[in-house]
Amino acid sequence: MNGNLSNGADNIMHDDDKAGAVRRRVWITGGNGMVGRNLREHPGAANWKILAPGRSELDLSDRGAVDDFVQAECPDLVIHAAGQVGGIQANMADPVGFLVNNLDMGRNVIMSAFEAGVPAFINLASSCMYPRGRDHALRESDMMTGELEPTNEGYALAKIVSTRLCDYIARTRPDMAYRTIIPCNLYGRHDKFDPKASHLVPAIIAKVSKAVAEGDEEVEIWGDGTARREFMYAADLADAIWRAAEAPRSLPQLMNIGLGNDHTILEYYQAVAEALCWDGRFRFDLSKPVGMQRKLSDVSVQREWGWEAPTSLHRGIAATIQFYQQQA
Repeated sequence: MNGNLSNGADNIMHDDDKAGAVRRRVWITGGNGMVGRNLREHPGAANWKILAPGRSELDLSDRGAVDDFVQAECPDLVIHAAGQVGGIQANMADPVGFLVNNLDMGRNVIMSAFEAGVPAFINLASSCMYPRGRDHALRESDMMTGELEPTNEGYALAKIVSTRLCDYIARTRPDMAYRTIIPCNLYGRHDKFDPKASHLVPAIIAKVSKAVAEGDEEVEIWGDGTARREFMYAADLADAIWRAAEAPRSLPQLMNIGLGNDHTILEYYQAVAEALCWDGRFRFDLSKPVGMQRKLSDVSVQREWGWEAPTSLHRGIAATIQFYQQQA
């Protein structure tokens, strides 16, 4: 174990910056992904020395390489945001990769941090871990109480293992603040917009933007549009994570981060169409899978913790469209 452990999880200081002030060191896995980039852009990042090696610099599936990195850098906090992610199409096309790659990354990062004595760890899980078919907002206590949604089961299983591993560490080593946050679905700056790999909102932005550019009067929707989803702007998740980073021991062991309200898939299409001034029609393909009919987070624990997402759907979509257009 290294010397970080004796500092305690809520008193983690390290490394002098050029001005002589003490800065804490945080390792953000997936630092070049959507969540990682939103974390690095957030004002809260200024309080930390950011360690965010890319995939070409550090292969998270290589346990030896991860061990060496943690021992050399001695982070005070790890935020595990890396993962193989995607929507229904991507999950169905590569269930082996979504299970094995996410399982390997989670296990390696958590165990390397634990064995090196890193005192605080924020694990980002997924609402995919919750059982399918529940008619109430999903509570933290619902995890592992029913059948998973088949279209993303592999990803969910990997995230459950990482979550349980953090639970076990916190239970057996209460001096180590290893916590898990379960975000609802996300969208925003630095998202993936390729329909083969993207989640719902960025895929809608790409599809409707294409219709605008090509003068199409029709856009296809998978299913009948009535399934409901909760999507939060990614910069809001970054805000919650940096709040947690300042006092990781105060973070509940397992906590949803979300909005506590949702919209139908059709309503997301309509919101994007309105933002892009597209007045075409939608065609519903009832032969396509849509996943769970509803997946809404219960955010009671989050509210008791004292945080709510500040960005409205329309403001978040407008900002995401602007980012998408800048990348085109």
